[in-house]
Amino acid sequence: MIIGVPKEIKIRENRVAIVPGGVKMLTSNGHRVLIEKGAGVGAGISDGVYQESGATIVNDVEELWGSAEMIIKVKEPIEAEYTRMQPGQILYTYLHLAAEPALAKVLLQRQVRAIAYETIQLADGSLPLLRPMSEVAGRMAVQVGAQCLQKHNGGKGILLGGVPGVRRGRVVILGGGVAGTNAAKMAIGLGAEVTIVDVNQSRLTYLDDIFGNQVTTLMSTPEIIERTVLASDLLIGTVLVTGAKAPRVVSKDLVRRMEPGSVIVDVAIDQGGCVETIRPTTHDDPIYFYEGISHYGVTNMPGDVPCTSAYALTNVTLSYACDIANKGFDRAMRESAPLRLGLNTYEGEMTHEVVAHALGYKRQDTSALFSQNVAV
Repeated sequence: MIIGVPKEIKIRENRVAIVPGGVKMLTSNGHRVLIEKGAGVGAGISDGVYQESGATIVNDVEELWGSAEMIIKVKEPIEAEYTRMQPGQILYTYLHLAAEPALAKVLLQRQVRAIAYETIQLADGSLPLLRPMSEVAGRMAVQVGAQCLQKHNGGKGILLGGVPGVRRGRVVILGGGVAGTNAAKMAIGLGAEVTIVDVNQSRLTYLDDIFGNQVTTLMSTPEIIERTVLASDLLIGTVLVTGAKAPRVVSKDLVRRMEPGSVIVDVAIDQGGCVETIRPTTHDDPIYFYEGISHYGVTNMPGDVPCTSAYALTNVTLSYACDIANKGFDRAMRESAPLRLGLNTYEGEMTHEVVAHALGYKRQDTSALFSQNVAV
């Protein structure tokens, strides 16, 4: 199979979809890997290192997209890339289509076989390809939130860890999943007062077991959300529903009532965000203020730490890429239930139930496309 890895062109997206070790694994299995010139520079990987691993460096991005049977990316294609996608081409990347209706329409029109990292799901409900980037984003949320709290950035002027005799900063985390757990680890490490709010009692029990009295765990109800949000200095949103738009659990009215200088970091922004007043921002212009409250809505947070995140991403995406390349698309789909759940569009049809519902499309059941005779 011919596999193409273009350079990411989203603002300050420094990650690359595959690292040299991944190239070596694919080429050792007889596949041809095309890497766009300079694709790995942001992550500290030179074209020469890729060539030593067996890749072919391609100067012309149009040639790369036109030649590749499978495109592996980090972030969803943006408008400049829409016309590059080919009918029947496999696109393997983060998509977050519930928040990207225009992209969904293009994928259907161009009959792309689009596999979304974030909807590849194991039998236990976990999302293995989302996990490492959620870990990175959760940890980064506390770092950027702490900076936004500094007075010269428009914040309250509060140090999260406080000092003896002075109160610590209050961090409230909405959602106790992977991103929320990692945000809690960082906030605890800085000495903050940490509260985690979630709808899942068993998850709260788990978090209470691992963090003990270092955190307060609370069941999510409208009253609890109101009380904790209003008491927060740093509010971190990590609410996730697989494939769907994130539920808006914090209203505009509630944001207006927060203390001036408070900070909101919404990690769920890729799926539309869980705070009503959040909107997507970029690394070049990451924050804005609404009613005196700082909002951070960068949609590709891990792109700013590519030397960590590019390798973490390849660690989890490579095995599925190898399955597709080694077995061919149809057989890989037949033999892998997680991959079938990852498939969002297939030759003009919307194939993921939750994504289709979120966007108002009729869903094509994959059982009509691929035999279900092989388990996970």
